[in-house]
Amino acid sequence: MNDDPPPHSQAHPHPLSADRLDRYARHIVLPEIGGAGQAALARSHVMLVGLGGIGAPALQYLAGAGIGQLTLVDDDKVSASNLQRQTIYTVRDIGHGKAVSARRWLANFDDRLGVTIHDTRITADNVGAMVSGADLVLDGTDNFATRLAVSDACTTARVPLLSAAVGRFQGQVGAFAGHLPDQPCYRCFVGDAFDAEDCDTCAEDGVLGAMVGWVGTFAAMQAVRILVSGTGGMGDSGWGKLHLMDGLKPGMRTLNIAKDPACRGCGAISV
Repeated sequence: MNDDPPPHSQAHPHPLSADRLDRYARHIVLPEIGGAGQAALARSHVMLVGLGGIGAPALQYLAGAGIGQLTLVDDDKVSASNLQRQTIYTVRDIGHGKAVSARRWLANFDDRLGVTIHDTRITADNVGAMVSGADLVLDGTDNFATRLAVSDACTTARVPLLSAAVGRFQGQVGAFAGHLPDQPCYRCFVGDAFDAEDCDTCAEDGVLGAMVGWVGTFAAMQAVRILVSGTGGMGDSGWGKLHLMDGLKPGMRTLNIAKDPACRGCGAISV
């Protein structure tokens, strides 16, 4: 995706039938979205990496927004401890794969949306094929190795990335488009000098369920912002902006991330 309207917004039949127009009426009456924006959402393909605390509420609101094609990626299974914050699962899902359970939730919510699932762990070798064809990737995983593999694949495929993380009462959501001139990728933000597997986990540190919901739904809102940007939309896409969320204060502040010319993820990408 670049600064021009995305290809899916040009010269295609209108994707919304009369019943779909009724379903999204509250979006369509918003001048910032309107019929053109809702059609853009219906033609969009979003890949969700991680279907846990962030991915679960993000999926609910992306599906509710009418994203036409969703790719769901997670190799984990549902456990009882997930139910405190991972809002698409029930006790019946315990022991079942998250990707399969998420697809079942989606089918019950709206069987008109396209869905592809991957229940294998993301690696640097397989992520490129998964990212290919997406208009946007939303990563809510909990380890640097996966996040960096996703970031590098997005940069190579020229696909924008929303990266979201949460722990205890703190969260962050950043928008990255390292394939664009002067825009950073996620690797510009975190660098390379750490143990790629070393992330704090909810099991060790705890997390407020509602805090995870705030981060996931905010990430979904940012996804909508990006996907409707070609139609006028909700303002600029916010590339390079990192939103830091504090659930105890409560409050939010925004930082600007600079592109690293020496970044091995995006520094050599040609315009």
